[in-house]
Amino acid sequence: MYGIDDLLRVMERLRDPEHGCPWDLEQDFRSIVPSTLEECYELANAIEQEDFHHVGEELGDVLFQVVFYAQLGREQGLFSFDAIVNTLVEKLVRRHPHVFAGGAIEGVVDAAADVEQVNATWEAIKKQERSGRAQHGVLDDVPVALPALPRAQKLQKRAAGVGFDWPDSAPVLEKIAEELDELRQAMDSGDSASVREEMGDLLFSCVNLCRHLRLDAETTLRDSAGKFERRFRLMEALAEAQGTNVDSLDEAALDALWERAKRSDTRQK
Repeated sequence: MYGIDDLLRVMERLRDPEHGCPWDLEQDFRSIVPSTLEECYELANAIEQEDFHHVGEELGDVLFQVVFYAQLGREQGLFSFDAIVNTLVEKLVRRHPHVFAGGAIEGVVDAAADVEQVNATWEAIKKQERSGRAQHGVLDDVPVALPALPRAQKLQKRAAGVGFDWPDSAPVLEKIAEELDELRQAMDSGDSASVREEMGDLLFSCVNLCRHLRLDAETTLRDSAGKFERRFRLMEALAEAQGTNVDSLDEAALDALWERAKRSDTRQK
C-alpha cells in the first residue's frame, strides 16, 4: 500500500515546473481555499449520511488539501509537511497535560480528569498561547472567515470564559422573546435596516441558546435543514404518485401533503 511519503512525492510531481500538472501549477494559497472548504463540507455530509465508505475517501481528499498547502509552503521556504506535523504534535501534547505527563508522548498521568477540568485547562493554555502571539484581547483570534453560526458560538463561548454570560438557559429564552418582539416592531415600522439588525440579534440569541443547551449551532441547523429537505422530497414523491406536481397545488393541498410527508418520514419524527 502507498504511504504518506508516496503522497508527498505525488504532490511534488504534480507541482514539478517542467513535467507537472498545468492546473496544479497555477494554484496558490488563496486559489485552493474554496476546494478546501468544499472538501470539508463533503466530508461532513458523508459522516452525517453515515456513508462510511465515502468518509474514508473524503478524509483522503481533505488530507490532500493539507499536503497541497505543505508543498506550496516548502516551495516558498515558509514551512514543510514535517514542520506542520511537528507543530501539531507539540500543540497536542502541550494542550493535554492530563494525558502526557511531563510533556512526553509516552508520559502517563495516573490521576483521571473529568471533561470540565479538561475544558478549563484547554482554555487556559490557549489563553497563554494567544498572549505569546501578542493577542491579548479575549476575542482576538476568533477567525473572521468562519461561517456565521460557528463564529457566533465561538465569540459567545470566549466571552463566557471571562464571566460575560447568562447563568443558565432561562434568561436566554427571555432574551429570544425580547428580540422577537423587537423584530416585530421593526417589521411594523417598515425600516429594512432595523429589520435586518433585529433579525441578526434574534439569530445570535438562538445560537446562545444552543450553546447553553450544549448543542452545536451549525450541526443543529444542518440537521433541521436535512430534515426539511428529506420531507420536501417526500412531498414531491407523494404529489407525483397522485399524478401532479407540488408547483401546481394550492396552499391547502400543500399543507395536507406536508402532513402526509411528516407521517411518512420514518427516519426522524
